Amino acid sequence: MKNFSKALLFTLVMGASTTASTSDPMVVQINRLSMDVAATIATATVAACREKGIPIGVTVVDRSGITQVQMRDTTAPPITLNISQKKAFTAIMFNAKGSDLAGRASSPLATLGEGLAFMPGSVTIEAGGKIYGAIGVSGAPDGMVDEECAQAGLDAVLMDLEML
Repeated sequence: MKNFSKALLFTLVMGASTTASTSDPMVVQINRLSMDVAATIATATVAACREKGIPIGVTVVDRSGITQVQMRDTTAPPITLNISQKKAFTAIMFNAKGSDLAGRASSPLATLGEGLAFMPGSVTIEAGGKIYGAIGVSGAPDGMVDEECAQAGLDAVLMDLEML
């Protein structure tokens, strides 16, 4: 009887562990940028706009929309920080660059007051089939220029991210 009980217990434990391993995973791993990579993106973004003579604010958010790095060039207006954060947050929440979301500015989504900014000036950080976050930029007279600077910031690390 003891052997039967041990065998039954063993079977139940093994069956439970087999069930857990064949179903959905119990944990999910999320890829995140290191602080240093996020800072490199932000610095390269500021540098790209400086080359155009435009002082900007830039925000890099993780894939949850949480700010990782935020920078404001020396003479950029303080409001550029708030706007760049909203642009980055919106881009990652909708997994699209700002220029692709501009058409939603008059949609009911824009009235939610959730910190959304449906306007050009952001890009998502995607590489190697993984989504890492987004970059939002504010300060240029045109959001498309903001978006060009955000893309330049991403381009500074994109090849390395693609290799991961």
